[in-house]
Amino acid sequence: MLNNPRSHGLWEKTAPAAPATVALAGDTRADVVIVGGGFTGISAALHLAETGRRVVVLEGAEIGFGGAGRNVGLINAGMWVTPDDLPGELGEVHGERLLDMLGNAPKLVMELIERHGIACELERNGTLHCAVGEAGLKEITDRASQWRRRGAPVTLLDAAETAKRVGTGAYAGSLLDMRAGTLQPLAYVRGLAKAALAAGATIHTGSRVTGYTRSGSEWTVRTDAGSVKASWVIVSTDAYSTGPWEGVRQEQVHLPYFNLATHPLPADILSTILPEREGVWDTKEILSSFRLDQVGRLVFGSVGALRNTGRAVHVAWARRALKRLFPALGPVEFECEWFGKIGMTDNALPRFHRFAENVVGFSGYNGRGIAPGTVFGHTLAQLVLGDLDEEDLPLPLTDPKVPAFRPVKELYYEAGAQIAHFASDRF
Repeated sequence: MLNNPRSHGLWEKTAPAAPATVALAGDTRADVVIVGGGFTGISAALHLAETGRRVVVLEGAEIGFGGAGRNVGLINAGMWVTPDDLPGELGEVHGERLLDMLGNAPKLVMELIERHGIACELERNGTLHCAVGEAGLKEITDRASQWRRRGAPVTLLDAAETAKRVGTGAYAGSLLDMRAGTLQPLAYVRGLAKAALAAGATIHTGSRVTGYTRSGSEWTVRTDAGSVKASWVIVSTDAYSTGPWEGVRQEQVHLPYFNLATHPLPADILSTILPEREGVWDTKEILSSFRLDQVGRLVFGSVGALRNTGRAVHVAWARRALKRLFPALGPVEFECEWFGKIGMTDNALPRFHRFAENVVGFSGYNGRGIAPGTVFGHTLAQLVLGDLDEEDLPLPLTDPKVPAFRPVKELYYEAGAQIAHFASDRF
């Protein structure tokens, strides 16, 4: 995509081909028009098409072009906000609804993969939230206690068990969440798209929305080469939003995040690093994440952008970090490198917006796109079908609001990550 190997990296190199699509040309009608071809939009399209609704998806670039095709591939439950704090942010009713929905979201992802036979390197062995130092251990201990009180299958592991599972003694402990797992994200969203097409949805790529207008009970959503009339519009463009719903992007502070993938590791090394294939991220403020792909590449990521001086700084830091974490790796060369942007809201929680009558969307996934995007797409389909009312949703209705000093914060995050990685001699 973009004729740039740093936009989607390993995922574009190894994903099955996207289904054949064309740009919208001319005028058409549908029951629902969906803007955005990522996890949320394609999930909504699939669930609506399965009920017989006429669905048209308009994607400005390609399926999975935004966050769906660039992320780490962790199927996480919940959000960054701790379970006990979340009701305080949203209120008791919405807070508990969101906890329940997102706690079960990985299950929906895995059910869809199984039901539709999606080849996306699914691993069901959970994720490990690894503690750095005593502060990190306290954080995951609190999280474990809060999730267990809600019946979640999470386990607090000590340093020795963590070292056995991860392959390094760098961590003070870890939180194992067996609801979670890993997958190849671009392969997953392309597989969802194939399932949606098979169910009767229409997907147009290369079809950037330029505007929309209301006439009677219908909306006309326009692109450069055509239009779609529909009673409902679902907006699922999130952090990469442009055009009529650019306010969704403006509401979020972009946090750059990069990933580097090694060549497939030798068998003797693979037997010691993540032998159960969990996905990992740590408790540091400038966090790191890593996991294995299907053939044994180690995918290692952190905050930062691989552009300008940042590329050399972050790649050099990653080599140092991997040497300290896994000395047996020896000198590391990377087969693929890529980066994208995470849309962060001011309270690290997603949003539900009604932009106009029958024009709705969820956004602001704060780096948790796979499971929330899938389940929110299903939820939007239920709203359109009348199976849910707005009062039943897991989030209150809010208007997009631009956070103070957003451009300054974005510059700070990108520059700060580069400074931190340049100066760090630790993992």
